[in-house]
Amino acid sequence: MRNRWGILAVLFAVRLTMGFQFQSVAAVAPLLERDFGVSLADIGLLIGLYFTPGVALALPGGAIGRKFGDKATVLTALLSMLAGALAMALSSSWSTQIAGRLVAGAGGVMLNVQMTKMVTDWFAGREIATAMAIFVNSWPAGVAISLLTLPAIGTAHGVSAVYLVVAALIGCGMVLLAALYQPPASSVTWGGATGRLDRTSIIALIAAAAIWGLYNIGFAMIFSFGPSMLVERGWSITAAGPAISIVLWLTVISVASGGFLADRVGRPGLIIGAGCMVFATLMILLSRSGAVIAITVALGLVCGLPAGSIMSLPARVLQPATRAIGMGFFFTVYYAGMMLGPALGGACAKWAGSAGAALDFGAATLLACPPILWGFNRLQAAVRQAQDDCSPRRHPP
Repeated sequence: MRNRWGILAVLFAVRLTMGFQFQSVAAVAPLLERDFGVSLADIGLLIGLYFTPGVALALPGGAIGRKFGDKATVLTALLSMLAGALAMALSSSWSTQIAGRLVAGAGGVMLNVQMTKMVTDWFAGREIATAMAIFVNSWPAGVAISLLTLPAIGTAHGVSAVYLVVAALIGCGMVLLAALYQPPASSVTWGGATGRLDRTSIIALIAAAAIWGLYNIGFAMIFSFGPSMLVERGWSITAAGPAISIVLWLTVISVASGGFLADRVGRPGLIIGAGCMVFATLMILLSRSGAVIAITVALGLVCGLPAGSIMSLPARVLQPATRAIGMGFFFTVYYAGMMLGPALGGACAKWAGSAGAALDFGAATLLACPPILWGFNRLQAAVRQAQDDCSPRRHPP
């Protein structure tokens, strides 16, 4: 397959398995509590373990992809996800559940890093924000499908059946990728010194990763503390959860719309800056206004707008030779931030005695994005200047 939109559809479907597997624990949490005799704290640990390997594996994952190739690396990542799912399905030991989750998460991290680089290869300079927006949507799509299907499967057939379904979907993803994915015609296998990142590019990648991390921390505060905030205000648990979930469903629309708008207008920086500021304002209002449903709808329609543009930032400073290692570096910084952010939000809520403080913390992280974007733009200009100076057109033989 050589059509880039067809390739994007394949990559979307394969990455969807990652969101599906990640949500599989939360989707059947009550059944896990019953079958394994564990607490909600243990369930929370099991959920969080999925991304724990990210800090250690994101950077080497990019290097591995550069050495062995995109397709082989992603197939290996899917195999790790499959092995983790099967281990969890076939064991009644809680320690094996933890080990299986870590193995699956390691595969998920490698898949995420490498597939983001693959999308960049196909779309760099051509509708990259739209492509990244569609690609990013595979995560909430996988989560949503998991929530719709796995609780019923677990109730009817048990937790092991849930993990076997996850394994089956991952297996389908492997077949799909192996059969249909091809690298772009301009793809080159890069190695050696040609793949090194200069100091300015590294700082620019840190800035881009910080923006992506702060944006996602703000986003996570809604789902982590939004329901608790509504319960504090007198809502029932059964009403608070669905009210906050409105944001997730509408995010699928806003993420795609934001990427399309950024490419049409040609001002992705404007989409990021304005989107983050409006997003932050709505989060502040959510914990203070009685118009909860109206604000959650507005949040869903706004919060996804910057996502595609933010994910297109690394492509602005990375050349083909540095994309694999560069995306690994980008995700290493991102995962490190995502480990700390939710904990800091919880600490704010504990200190203030209200879950609403966590939403204010999330708003603060969003407001930090535009200044960092300003710094990134200056660094990007320096990187472009250096690349132009090194271009063969500037130094004819």
